[in-house]
Amino acid sequence: MNRDIRPRGRRRLVTALQIVALAGLAASLSGCSYNRFVSQQEAIKAQWAQVQNQLQRRNDLIPNLVATVKGYAAHESGVFEAIADSRAKLAGAQTPADTIAAANQQSAALGRLLAIAEAYPQLKADEQFNRLMDELSGTENRIAVERMRYNERVQEYNTLRRQFPSNLTAKMFGFQEYPFFKAPEAAQKVPTVDFGKK
Repeated sequence: MNRDIRPRGRRRLVTALQIVALAGLAASLSGCSYNRFVSQQEAIKAQWAQVQNQLQRRNDLIPNLVATVKGYAAHESGVFEAIADSRAKLAGAQTPADTIAAANQQSAALGRLLAIAEAYPQLKADEQFNRLMDELSGTENRIAVERMRYNERVQEYNTLRRQFPSNLTAKMFGFQEYPFFKAPEAAQKVPTVDFGKK
């Protein structure tokens, strides 16, 4: 009877040692991935803050630009309302996805505003308008650069999140996917403006 107990006891011991070894291996692998996830999340947050800084800069420029254009094209109220709505949405955005949607809406509204400005030669000659356009152009370039950098950080993080064995760590610790800052669909089309109201 003692002979039957010893082999079962050894098998249990071997099985227990294998489980401990696998758990130790999994813990060491997840520890490395966990730290990489944390550092990449912090990089994404820092880069997102830069995107938000530039979006706020643009948001602050818009009232002056709108006021200048209104002096020449006061009847284009739909465009001005769209810009005001997009500014309000951007200010109230709580998540990156909300901010991206509001920023894309604002980009589309600004595109329509600039299309209107093209139709008024006297507006294009206005010194204040030109200064505001230069500031807006510089801000748009900064936004593009910061969006690109943000998307690079998101790509690194999301790729790590999907790779083995770090995908196990992501599931274990709840590391969620970050959204990319994509260009709005409206950016694919040329803005159209109806001048029939003149």
